[in-house]
Amino acid sequence: MPRAIWNGSISFGLVTIPVKLYGATQDNDVSFRQVHQADGGRVRYQRVCEVCGQVLQWEDIAKGFEAADGRMAVLTDEDFDALPLTSLKTVDVVQFVDADEIDESYLQKSYFLEPQSTGMKPYVLLREALQKQDKVAVVKVALRNRESLALVRPKDDLLLLHTMYWPDELREGDFARPSEDVTVSDAELEMANLLIAQLEGSFDPDAFTDSYREALTEVVEAKLAGTPMPESEDRTRPEGDVVDLMATLKASVEAARKRREAAAQDKAS
Repeated sequence: MPRAIWNGSISFGLVTIPVKLYGATQDNDVSFRQVHQADGGRVRYQRVCEVCGQVLQWEDIAKGFEAADGRMAVLTDEDFDALPLTSLKTVDVVQFVDADEIDESYLQKSYFLEPQSTGMKPYVLLREALQKQDKVAVVKVALRNRESLALVRPKDDLLLLHTMYWPDELREGDFARPSEDVTVSDAELEMANLLIAQLEGSFDPDAFTDSYREALTEVVEAKLAGTPMPESEDRTRPEGDVVDLMATLKASVEAARKRREAAAQDKAS
């Protein structure tokens, strides 16, 4: 069972729900160590104070904020724990909003909320009330030395908390728009719709795998075993401008149709 990263309570009105917070995701990337290419020796780093030259351990290190004039404010863990902030231990519900009002660009990390023994009934009450009205709770919470906006939403029998970016942390995307006025023909749009129809389906996350991680694992295992490297399939796509968009769309529709038929045959066999 994972370890709780936060203990506190959710508060809406005069109702308080004691909860524990658990990470809802995990990083499954292949991890590497920095090594000397010539002999595989581990590369070690030392944390050295530039004032006294002393080699420091993690417990000797604090966080420092440098002012414009060069003064340094040193903050310890005790300073962070003593911040005059109510959201350190209480998730205060700011408002309830329709679930579809939240722009997904705001969402960051996901967490499970587990009720403690005295919070079971109000936990279920909040979960069912949100489900029935298709609402989410906008809250403020302090995690990992920063306060975040977050939303609490129901999922099956659980309440999930998703931290959110502050509005000033989202960049404007005007620079990424097409730089020219571009129009598409009705025929091109119809062909694009046909391609979408060929690739349409119900989202099943279990149907997807991390191909990069799988290929990387194959290479690592070959290195460890001293066997030849696995050969890669050349899927290089031609670069350059699309000269005939309509022809490309038609070819894409036909290729998607064949893949769909082949998948259906494999499933039936």
